[in-house]
Amino acid sequence: MVYLAHIPEQLESARLRLRVPRHNDGALINGAVNESLEELRPWMPWAREGQTIAESETFARESAMRFRTREELNYLIFRKDDEHYLGNIGLHTIAWDVPRFEIGYWLRTSMAGHGYMTEAVTTLSALTFGVLGAKRVEIRCDAHNMRSAKVAERVGFQLEVRMRWQSRDPAGDLRDTLVYVLFSDTQTDEIKKAASRLSTL
Repeated sequence: MVYLAHIPEQLESARLRLRVPRHNDGALINGAVNESLEELRPWMPWAREGQTIAESETFARESAMRFRTREELNYLIFRKDDEHYLGNIGLHTIAWDVPRFEIGYWLRTSMAGHGYMTEAVTTLSALTFGVLGAKRVEIRCDAHNMRSAKVAERVGFQLEVRMRWQSRDPAGDLRDTLVYVLFSDTQTDEIKKAASRLSTL
């Protein structure tokens, strides 16, 4: 089963605007990725080497296509007051028959420490529960990736399991994976409030 009803292509929160990638977003994405390689490299397999603008453009175009087919729901994150591009967030490993989603995200290095990703994750969680009828939403991260784990915890996700030697990190070493989860009956009041005021541009 695939969810074919309307899914907003743009979302707003107090400080942020999230929108689906488009053609010609490659240069925008590329600058942020290459700025942030040192922070991304330990966690993201695609960040082992610097990306070309063409590679970033391919990501943007494929993301737009996967959004239409509901395979993945990726969004670019912008600061509303000046349209500065901050990073990416998206819904992956989707099981529409549950429905179940996994939230993945990264923030450009220069924008860390302002609560932007906590706000973005809250907004996307509100979409999953308020619009998509999610029963289960996960955030997974390397057990050593404390920044990612802290975002999950600040939004209200609870650690469900630490999976020992669940996969290999980009360097090829075995890693433990933390699985944080929220359910439709355990979502926080902040997410419920965000769902009620969620608006589209």
